[in-house]
Amino acid sequence: MAKKDFSYRGKTIEELQAMNTSEFVKLLPSRQRRSLTRGFSEMQKRLLLKIKKTKEGKYKKPIKTHCRDMLIIPEMLGVNIHVHSGKAYLQIEIIPEMLGRYLGEMVLTRTRVAHSAPGIGATKSSSAASVK
Repeated sequence: MAKKDFSYRGKTIEELQAMNTSEFVKLLPSRQRRSLTRGFSEMQKRLLLKIKKTKEGKYKKPIKTHCRDMLIIPEMLGVNIHVHSGKAYLQIEIIPEMLGRYLGEMVLTRTRVAHSAPGIGATKSSSAASVK
């Protein structure tokens, strides 16, 4: 079965990119709509400016941000962004399926803990083991 072209709430990618932000807001769920109608913070405005300059070819460095509460909007499609996870910057590429989500959802802050075997002296049975 062939995969059909991506659409967000019945709109194609080209239609979404042609929209301005106020038209795109009407397609979003209530939490995201409320976040965007309040306007962008200064940090979010700087991020959007860097994305715009990168698309024009004026900004060559990788885009790094701590702005995990930024909504992914159609202007950001196709851009690589390094989002801070609390410890390091993790790179994500913005794809159409991410529209209407937050950058923080794409970069997890907690990793799986994998423990090894207990050390010597950690259990009663380990005292019987020979130490060499």
